[in-house]
Amino acid sequence: ARAAAAAAALPAAGAGIVVTLADAPRPDPAGRDRAAGGRVYDQDLQVLVNGLWAAGAAAIGVNGQRITPTTAIRAAGEAILVDYRPLTGPYEVTALGDPARLRDALAGSAADRRLGALRERFGIRYEVRRTSGARLPAAGTARLRYAAPRTEDGQ
Repeated sequence: ARAAAAAAALPAAGAGIVVTLADAPRPDPAGRDRAAGGRVYDQDLQVLVNGLWAAGAAAIGVNGQRITPTTAIRAAGEAILVDYRPLTGPYEVTALGDPARLRDALAGSAADRRLGALRERFGIRYEVRRTSGARLPAAGTARLRYAAPRTEDGQ
């Protein structure tokens, strides 16, 4: 059961926190809103997810996509990909665990300081809220591939 939970092989549910990251509103054509126009990048989601693991999260999902030990959060052009699946903002990162403990551990962490600075400087939306009944699906099964030595007949 511990191995299945660590591999995200089973669905997970319970209390936790939801962190919302969203691009800033587009700039006002008159230039009145100097903080607007900031974008959320893959590195921002990576920092947040790593911060939540460090805060003690038992399971994490991004927009309903379960995060595993081998999940890649990357960019392809303007898109953010989680395990090669494109996601669109706003990005809701759900972390399961004791909500007070998660929130306290995240507050003031390197992830929190970075995302707070992005909110202040570029207008990125960064909000944390508690949830009592979050559900995360099991992760898709990994397709493992391996190499084999060639035989003498070339196959």
